[in-house]
Amino acid sequence: MKRIITPLFRFTLYLVLIAPLLLFAAYAFSTRWFFPQPFPAEWTTTTFQRAIHDSRTLSSMAQGLWIALLVSVLSLILALPAARVLGLRKFRGRQLAWLLLFLPTIIPPLAIGMGLNILFLQIGLAGTIAGVILAHIIPTLPYTIFTLSSAFARFDENYEFQALALGASPWHIFFKVTLRMMTPSLVVATLFAFLISWSQYLLTLLIGGGQIITLPILLFSAASGGNPSIIAMLSLLFVAPPVLVVAFTARQLNQHGEEIREQY
Repeated sequence: MKRIITPLFRFTLYLVLIAPLLLFAAYAFSTRWFFPQPFPAEWTTTTFQRAIHDSRTLSSMAQGLWIALLVSVLSLILALPAARVLGLRKFRGRQLAWLLLFLPTIIPPLAIGMGLNILFLQIGLAGTIAGVILAHIIPTLPYTIFTLSSAFARFDENYEFQALALGASPWHIFFKVTLRMMTPSLVVATLFAFLISWSQYLLTLLIGGGQIITLPILLFSAASGGNPSIIAMLSLLFVAPPVLVVAFTARQLNQHGEEIREQY
């Protein structure tokens, strides 16, 4: 009985996860699909060709990817020292530090966005890519710090001390020992930062002021137009980078796990 239920459960779960993508694909590559027709009357690539030749769509994707990559790198740079201290050290005020770090995940995004908008207008960062990047770091930083601090809590500093005793320089220890041991957590933290930044709509809208257009902004704008084919195509384009990033992350983690198993 268990042999039947387990595959059936997996099939149902996969179907629920894939069904929205299949529906988007059906709308994006079809035309004249009206209720109560179970399937589209005609398949076409017109919407896809229009999307990939639309300069506004391409520029919004490129700009969103560029912002998400920069946010991921900056979040890791900022999170690594903070996560090391929070994961390895016990000190007075540690719980308060955690609370302050996680405040952006508790406070409503609209309140954060409006406050940042007022501040960035005063210092000239509103409507700039730099301002949007700084705004995206605020929601991504708590997740990167939490992911890395959990890894540092299990980190054995004796490996670094042994490398230091053998004459390795601090930079050599950092790149060859610390980062190599932290590779899985760094990959996962980068994944979180990328996904959060890539999907940001409200902060991009408030800080970008309509001058910084990413794919979520374009998608919400198209959703108000009511054209299901365009909405579906933009949705597929919006989903594609996260799927590729998740697949790449899973592959990197599997490779790292295989390397560890071979060593032992």
